[in-house]
Amino acid sequence: MLNEKVTLVDCPRDAIQGIKQQISTQKKITYINELIASKIFDCIDFGSFVSPKAVPQLSDTQAVLEGLEKNDQVKLLAIIANKRGAEIGSEFQKIDYLGYPFSISETFQKNNTNASIAEAYDTVQDILEIMNKKGQQELVVYISMAFGNPYSDYWDMDLVSEWVSKLNEIGVRNFSIADTTSEATAESIKQLFHKLNLEFQDIAFSAHFHSAVESALLKIDAAYSAGCRRFEGAVLGYGGCPFAKDELVGNIPSELLVDRFHKGNFESMSKLMQGFQNLISHEL
Repeated sequence: MLNEKVTLVDCPRDAIQGIKQQISTQKKITYINELIASKIFDCIDFGSFVSPKAVPQLSDTQAVLEGLEKNDQVKLLAIIANKRGAEIGSEFQKIDYLGYPFSISETFQKNNTNASIAEAYDTVQDILEIMNKKGQQELVVYISMAFGNPYSDYWDMDLVSEWVSKLNEIGVRNFSIADTTSEATAESIKQLFHKLNLEFQDIAFSAHFHSAVESALLKIDAAYSAGCRRFEGAVLGYGGCPFAKDELVGNIPSELLVDRFHKGNFESMSKLMQGFQNLISHEL
């Protein structure tokens, strides 16, 4: 492995994007600043520059960003879905990473970004060109539906490798392997991460699993045993992709990751769990 240190990413963006009740901008700022100040997480996936019609909950991402009290120990990541998102996101020096969801399921790529896989590949090239002009951020490509899909689209592990290779060839250096609709088993996770780490030894892959809580730890341990050292979750396991299917499958609970890898203490995580509950409460 490149680095035995475990890196943790918390994803409030993923946690709240499907919540229909609009959360105030100030509540988002307060909560994300609590995450940053805790210094438990190495990176915060805080928002996205996508159409406000597609994801109304994240339409205030720029305003949230302006209120964040960033420090040097915590990176910030925002999701984009097209060239326009890259043009907007690349203007903000506070942001360290822009993330693009690249699905290897044709159906889901259409649902998520209104583009075919071939068009998405072209979009990644355009995004890299935009970001390279600024030179201040890195692109993270999420390989979504990496463990199969519910649409009967073709999938196998070689397809994952094929697209990682193609994207790596055009300049992508950061990949998150995403189980978008909880298709993965512990065994398939172990096999895929083992395969990727053997084939791409200069890439440190991240694990982004949507999972039932009951199987979350098994999946974490499977990825870890196959060499993964970067894990993404959300406090209390909230979230899921609203474009995947009607019933959202939650994220890996961040508190489970923190406990598993001894990255924080009970008191700090308890405060963050309470902070998230305050965030999603209907009180103003």
